[in-house]
Amino acid sequence: MDVKRIKNSIRRRIWSEMERKGVARFPTPLTHRIPNFQGAEEAASRLAQMDIFKRAKVVKVNPDAPQIPVRKLVLMSSKILIMPTPRLRQGFLLLDPSTIPKYLIPRAATIKGAFIFGKCVKPWDLPIIDLVVIGSVAVNVNGIRIGKGGGYAELEYAILREFNKVNDLTPIVTTVHDMQIIDSEIPREPHDLVVDYIVTPTRIIEVNRKASRPRGIIWSIITPNKLREIPILKEIADRKGVRLKFLQ
Repeated sequence: MDVKRIKNSIRRRIWSEMERKGVARFPTPLTHRIPNFQGAEEAASRLAQMDIFKRAKVVKVNPDAPQIPVRKLVLMSSKILIMPTPRLRQGFLLLDPSTIPKYLIPRAATIKGAFIFGKCVKPWDLPIIDLVVIGSVAVNVNGIRIGKGGGYAELEYAILREFNKVNDLTPIVTTVHDMQIIDSEIPREPHDLVVDYIVTPTRIIEVNRKASRPRGIIWSIITPNKLREIPILKEIADRKGVRLKFLQ
């Protein structure tokens, strides 16, 4: 089975259908993106009513456009926001809402604003994370998701797991449009994440997750290109005493 081919086929279908049916929002075209969608605010509001959100003090949210409303609600709810920088090039940003004027929170929830109001923090210096919110291109009712293909959500989680900032019980939620939930099986690779909840503008699906998650970075799949692209990986490897063959 060609796992990557199957995943790419699903991505192309979802991107095409969302654009064709008019539920896609800026930025478009959706290809190679986590799709922004009509109803992203409603999905975020539904998430904010969940106990796992209300209890959380520190929330990690991906930097993509459809999760801007989630990031805004995290800060409006006086929670610490952890946001990976795009493609993890500059590691992680920490935003403390107590330092951000309320009227500027919508700006702080954007990527540009997060760089202004947040501070870069090494993963080992981050606080313990209570809730993880990620975007998806597609997800099935078993909680198996597909991202845009770069593996960044998985790598972000793996890095946090390396330093015990998350564990196997840390809830992971994806906010998506209903169209992004598919009935078909999605092949899963060892580094892939399985979510606990799927939140859409109209409903919440609790997943009966049985699979465990990666306990850290799978160094065997880290390529020289990935190491050059994401400098923090080299820092982590040095800190952990990991000897990568292609560096020897």
